[in-house]
Amino acid sequence: MNHAAPPLFESTIKSLPLIHKGKVRDIYSVDDDHMLIVTTDRLSAFDVVLPTPIPGKGQVLTAVSAFWFGELMDIIDNQMSAMTLQQALPDAAERAQVEGRAMVVRRLKALPIEAIVRGYLVGSGWKDYQATGKVCGIPLPAGLEQAGKLDQPLFTPSSKAAVGEHDENIDFAQTVALIGQDLAEQVRDVSIRLYSAARDHAAARGIIIADTKFEFGTDAEGKLVLIDEVLTPDSSRFWPADQYRTGANPPSFDKQFVRDYLETLDWDKTAPGPELPADIVAKTAAKYREAQERLTSGGC
Repeated sequence: MNHAAPPLFESTIKSLPLIHKGKVRDIYSVDDDHMLIVTTDRLSAFDVVLPTPIPGKGQVLTAVSAFWFGELMDIIDNQMSAMTLQQALPDAAERAQVEGRAMVVRRLKALPIEAIVRGYLVGSGWKDYQATGKVCGIPLPAGLEQAGKLDQPLFTPSSKAAVGEHDENIDFAQTVALIGQDLAEQVRDVSIRLYSAARDHAAARGIIIADTKFEFGTDAEGKLVLIDEVLTPDSSRFWPADQYRTGANPPSFDKQFVRDYLETLDWDKTAPGPELPADIVAKTAAKYREAQERLTSGGC
């Protein structure tokens, strides 16, 4: 990662039409079969894009996703294409702007759900369990602790929300209603396989993957394909194994660090978000880099 490069809050590619600007990613049309996904240094918390970018974050997310797409290819096909960045963006100046933070991917039909897998009882799952004894309608034994490891990973999907709105947890029956029984079962089973493989890989490198979010699409033949980002510090909750304890929310490698800071402010969690101080930005950038270095290393 080029630490000297200035942070990129938003991309400005003129040679390609902009399809969509998400919380973190700018997506451009390359041709009928390909898109360019640019991962910026924007950071969202509580579904609000903050005004302060995290330098290098986009490169970390891109590198980590590319690593996992390669690592998990034997479980499911993914969005990566054979087209190079130079082919997609012949203009050298435009290419320089997004080098290291852009992926040329196949155009696929995205499913209207996010596939969340939880291996530990934390976050909204912990709140749900405290209130109902269940997580997204799935009953769990009594007496579990916060951050406790679940006997089996849980598939707890959510419906996708527009920018600025909150995703909503849905149960399996609602998932079936949205995408059909066969596809819902396939997404559930593949998501748990992906999580389990990644959990074991990360554990050998001193990282616990508490939970994560996958996104899927289908190709022209209706085949399921892994898309978007995969097992990054933005889409996952990573904990350092040596600091893990049940009964409390362990420190993390992800943007939970920023969320914890924001919780100390008098802010109503609606846009516009507050600027982040330099020390929070620096510590957050360092956490993202450490997650990348650990996950993509050879292991213990």
